[in-house]
Amino acid sequence: MATLRITYSKSAIGYTERQKATIKALGFTRLNQTLEKEDTPALRGMLNAVSHLLTVEEVTTEKGLAKEVK
Repeated sequence: MATLRITYSKSAIGYTERQKATIKALGFTRLNQTLEKEDTPALRGMLNAVSHLLTVEEVTTEKGLAKEVK
């Protein structure tokens, strides 16, 4: 399953309480924080609601393989 790398890139100051609550529900605590989450329909709906505050990238990794090779 695909993973999404989500970065909180724009402050929610001046936006509605509902959008601020969505940012908090996603797990963000500070600006420019990056999280990786599994791609689900519920997550996509939350991201769509606050897409103007976030940067989203799709990360494809296969299970069993290391992300970083030394």
